[in-house]
Amino acid sequence: MSQGIDSDAVPAVTVIRPPRGWQLINFAELWHFRDLLYFLAWRDVKVRYKQTLLGVAWAVLQPALMMSIFYIIFTVVTHTYQGERPYPLFVFSALLPWTFFATAIANAGNSVIGSERLITKIYFPRLAVPFATVAASIVDFCVALPLLLILFVCYGEVPGWNILMLPIIFALFVVCAAGVGTLLAALNVAYRDFRYIIPFMVQLWMYATPTIYIELAPSNPASKYPWVQDLLPLNPLTGLIASFRAALLNEPIPWPMLGFSALMAVLFFLVGCFYFRRMEDSFADVI
Repeated sequence: MSQGIDSDAVPAVTVIRPPRGWQLINFAELWHFRDLLYFLAWRDVKVRYKQTLLGVAWAVLQPALMMSIFYIIFTVVTHTYQGERPYPLFVFSALLPWTFFATAIANAGNSVIGSERLITKIYFPRLAVPFATVAASIVDFCVALPLLLILFVCYGEVPGWNILMLPIIFALFVVCAAGVGTLLAALNVAYRDFRYIIPFMVQLWMYATPTIYIELAPSNPASKYPWVQDLLPLNPLTGLIASFRAALLNEPIPWPMLGFSALMAVLFFLVGCFYFRRMEDSFADVI
């Protein structure tokens, strides 16, 4: 005998509400959507080089051209470089991680605006959008890395044991880029002026990181202004780039600067993610 349906039963009602206030980073949810994170990163890589003549070769040309410009300025024209290492190797070992960082934060800052249709139609953890953009920039870094190996061979340089620190230092670059890029992505949605501020900020940040283009040795004219050198460690990229280059060129790693930069990278990451989570419930309405 079949059982009848109770007409007095009240159906269960599920109410979905967006999170409010400051929210913790839901790493479990991000891991659940890891396949989406992968495909978003792969999409960014393909879109970036689609219908280009040289394709991914632009990932190599950008730091290589910057290296050539700095070589002409600081060795041929002004003769201000006084380091012991060959200048192309010295500057490219810093330009490589800097190019990754600059590309990552610039693209991540515009990533949410560029994913308007996706964000307004389906639910997924919004942090996946800027995180995927940073992951796509890692591909560019890996493509340009062989040029650095070629420079080592050309100049007969051999890395030391410090090179084992490179993965850790680069991981700090990724954390810092993810934090800054995520913060800029949220700010760009709320204030569209940041679309124009981001390129200017990236250029200013490059020149505020002098370790990428000049060595402040005691005999260098820049050392006449000691207050400049006192302010440099406040920029987290100064310690990260100096440590990255020291690990490559078998030089002493500036541990105090690296420790401070690591602390700042984690702080940037937390602030960027918390602010992003604070604002993400309004993205679909204002984007």
